[in-house]
Amino acid sequence: MKLFAILPLLFAGAASAQTPPPASIDGLPIGAIPTQALPATGCAAFLWTASGTRALVAMASADPARLRLSIGGTMTDLPRTEQRDAGGFGFAGTTHYQAGDVTAVLTMSIETRGDLKDGAAIPEATLRIDRASQDSIIIPVAGLVGCAS
Repeated sequence: MKLFAILPLLFAGAASAQTPPPASIDGLPIGAIPTQALPATGCAAFLWTASGTRALVAMASADPARLRLSIGGTMTDLPRTEQRDAGGFGFAGTTHYQAGDVTAVLTMSIETRGDLKDGAAIPEATLRIDRASQDSIIIPVAGLVGCAS
């Protein structure tokens, strides 16, 4: 009898776990991305919006060098085209990514901290997205770097 009482809760949990992330956050053309796994090797930077709705909006991986985000409800991986300034963990301070008519510029500061193992904090960062014939957007983000051990 107790099993039947728990079944609706299990199904509700499964349904909510499969709910896709929103295609738009705070009225912007960028949406949340689903939970991302650490890469098998190397490091990844996980970035959440720093104001408004706190949502995972981007993941930058050091190898392969790409930026994953959702624009207009479509998941997009942009390969790295340029980088400059010191960063750490396989990342630069400023990195350019581009695919088709979408260009993204990620500028971030990376701080190592004693309370983080196999990674670092990203206390401040900005993500600028430029699309052909559309307004550019600049989003303040913050996050963490995680590395495969």
